Amino acid sequence: MRVAEMDWRMIEDWARADDRAVLPLGSTEQHAGLSLMTDAILAERVAVEAAEPLGVPVFPVMPFGFSPHFQAFPGSMTLRVDTLCAVVRDLFDSLKRSGFRRILLVNGHGGNAPAGSLAQEWMMDNPDCRVRIHDWWRAPRTFAKVLEIDPVASHGSWMENFPWTRLAGTPADEVKDMIDIDRLRTLAPFEARTLLEDGNYGGRSQRPDADMLAIWQVAVAETRAMLEAW
Repeated sequence: MRVAEMDWRMIEDWARADDRAVLPLGSTEQHAGLSLMTDAILAERVAVEAAEPLGVPVFPVMPFGFSPHFQAFPGSMTLRVDTLCAVVRDLFDSLKRSGFRRILLVNGHGGNAPAGSLAQEWMMDNPDCRVRIHDWWRAPRTFAKVLEIDPVASHGSWMENFPWTRLAGTPADEVKDMIDIDRLRTLAPFEARTLLEDGNYGGRSQRPDADMLAIWQVAVAETRAMLEAW
């Protein structure tokens, strides 16, 4: 259940009986012809749909992450690593004060990996709590489904082109050769933009919605299974 649809009394009542909560992490960064908020949209939506039948509270998505490599693309926002970790730590502390002891981080952005290290450190200081990190798009069953449909899948490509991340005027299906990702990691932001051009790392820009919904069903079920396992 979205926290936006709850008041503080509902949270208090829930936490007395069940100490699970979900915190989605996203980013605001270029995704070629898709929404700048793609990572945030997907992380929050998969979390909400997974948690809904269980009644587990889902907090609003953290919309900013670590994205320095895209800073030459207007609209791309980034936090420094220490800022990201400080914010996530404060959120963990707030969740604990609210009565939550089992926190599922549903992450939609690879650059947020430092939050996983922070979670380990936080649990060391809070041994009565547990945090699980769930990179929903590369979880085993979900990523297997992606590869089954099309093994050439990357940032800004078809694998992030869902009906709810697609914008009016998004280009029709195009195919782009994969860029050299190892080289990309060595480039300054302005050089990265030159290499990426539109921002897609490579592969098709779009696949039929039937394919995307098939992936989504697996992703929601896999995320829900993590909550049920607790």
